[in-house]
Amino acid sequence: MNLTAAMPNVIETKNVSLVYKTESREVTALQDIHLEIKEGSFVCVLGPSGCGKTSLLRILAGFQQPTSGEVLLDGKAMSPKPDKSRGVVFQQHTLFPWLTVEKNVEFGLKMRKVPERERKQTVDRYLEMVGLSQFKKTAPYELSGGMKQRASIARVLANDPRIVLMDEPFGALDAFTKEQMQENVRQIWIKTNKTFFLITHDVDEALLLGTHIIVMSPRPGRIIREFDSRLTYEIQEGQSRAYRMNKQILEKREEILNLITH
Repeated sequence: MNLTAAMPNVIETKNVSLVYKTESREVTALQDIHLEIKEGSFVCVLGPSGCGKTSLLRILAGFQQPTSGEVLLDGKAMSPKPDKSRGVVFQQHTLFPWLTVEKNVEFGLKMRKVPERERKQTVDRYLEMVGLSQFKKTAPYELSGGMKQRASIARVLANDPRIVLMDEPFGALDAFTKEQMQENVRQIWIKTNKTFFLITHDVDEALLLGTHIIVMSPRPGRIIREFDSRLTYEIQEGQSRAYRMNKQILEKREEILNLITH
């Protein structure tokens, strides 16, 4: 049984397509994307390079408008501009180098004029959640790559978004740090019950994190397969490595790789 199946949609796309023009031709990046992102789910999107994964995320974030179709947030037409309901974590961190970790996480709250006491409580909560409490007074340049991404995640969560959109956030990290970050994000998802949408090239990453996995075709990007998974609910904290050779993982990995390569 899919634990999120009966939950309401946070985001729904209907017939979303994206066409853009180059100097010589029109390119269809996305074609007829129908997608339902359920409350509390962890959606992972896989597909070959250039299939439109990032374009889809940009549309969901409000950075780009589809050529046709509509996007609904909580059943209503979504704002065409970015807002706090959709938090985005990019592959490269976007921390302000002149602010400490604490001030970076606080930034959005301060811009919205949240009272100082509430800001401090919120910042402390999420820095503790990502394991950076002792680095709150540290400048971003003093942090490792994984720590910078954890600070970026805390900054997004502090704004209490309806959905957290992640564009290959671990792609630039070494294998050990990447594994740690995957575990950290799973625990954050469990603790916050937030809805996550992750773009990745890593099939294992999708299978170890996703409750709903989407496979996209080469351009024009279409959804060619969707399936639900319960595996991420079963993984005990710190034990994800042991599941990489799980029979279910191995079978699904081959199925997905065959879809992407053929």
